[in-house]
Amino acid sequence: MDIILLLKAAVMGLVEGITEFLPISSTGHLILAGQLLDFWTPEKRDMFAVSVQIGAIAAVIYEYWGKLWGALTGAITGDPQGRRLTINLIVATIPIMILGLTFGEALKAYLFNAVTVAIALIVGGFIILWAERRQHHIVSHEVEQFTFKQAVLVGLVQCFALIPGTSRSGSTIIGSLFLGISRKAAAEFSFFLGIPVLMGAGLLDMYKMRHDLHAQDMEILGVGIVVAFISALLVIRALIRYVSKHDFTVFAYYRIIFGLLILATWWTGWVSW
Repeated sequence: MDIILLLKAAVMGLVEGITEFLPISSTGHLILAGQLLDFWTPEKRDMFAVSVQIGAIAAVIYEYWGKLWGALTGAITGDPQGRRLTINLIVATIPIMILGLTFGEALKAYLFNAVTVAIALIVGGFIILWAERRQHHIVSHEVEQFTFKQAVLVGLVQCFALIPGTSRSGSTIIGSLFLGISRKAAAEFSFFLGIPVLMGAGLLDMYKMRHDLHAQDMEILGVGIVVAFISALLVIRALIRYVSKHDFTVFAYYRIIFGLLILATWWTGWVSW
C-alpha cells in the first residue's frame, strides 16, 4: 500500500468536497491540484477527478433525502410539487448529458489544462459580479416553485460547466439568479442537478477504466470518495446558511484572483503547468 498516494487521494477528495458546490469549479481545482501533487498517471488522474464526485453527490442525497424521496414518491402518487420538481430535474439534466456523451472525450483532450481553467475562472468571476450587481426580482423562492421554462434554461446554462474552470454550481446558480430564482432555491436546485449528472459521469468513467483498475486503485478511489463525502456535507450546510444572508461576490473575487495567479505562474514559468 502506497501511503503517500493515499494521502494525495485524501487531499484530492478534500479539494473536491470543498469546491464541488461552491461557484469556483471543482474540476478546475482538481486539475490544478492533481498536477501540483503529481497525483497518479494522467489517465487515472482524470478518471479520479470525475469519479470522486460520487462522494460529494452522496452528501447531497444524505442531506436532502427527505425532500428527494418526497419528490420521487410525490411524482408517482400525483403530488403536484413532487411531480414538478422531478420533471424539472429530468429536463434540466438532458442537455448536459447529450453534450457530455457527445463531446466529453474531446473536451478532456483539449481543454483539461491550467490555462483553460484560469481563463474560465476569470471570465466566470466577472459574470458573477455582473449578476450580483443587477436588481433581483425574485419569482421563485423555493426549489419546488421552479417553472418548466426556468428548469430548461438552467439545464442549458449548465452545459457551460463542460469547460473546466467554469463551475457547474456557478453556471447553474448564477444562471438561476438571472431567471429570478432566490439564492437558496438556486443552490438547492444545483445540488439536486448534480445527482444524475455527476453520479452518471463518475460511474461511466470508472466503467471505461475498469480493465486498468486494480485492488489498490479502488482503495485510492475509496479514500477520495469518503473524504469528499465528509467535506462536501459540511460545505453544503455552510453554503445554505451563507446564502441566506450574503451574495456570491466573494467567490467572484476569489475566481479572478486565483485565475490571474495561475496565468502569472504559467507565463513566468514558476509552475510547470
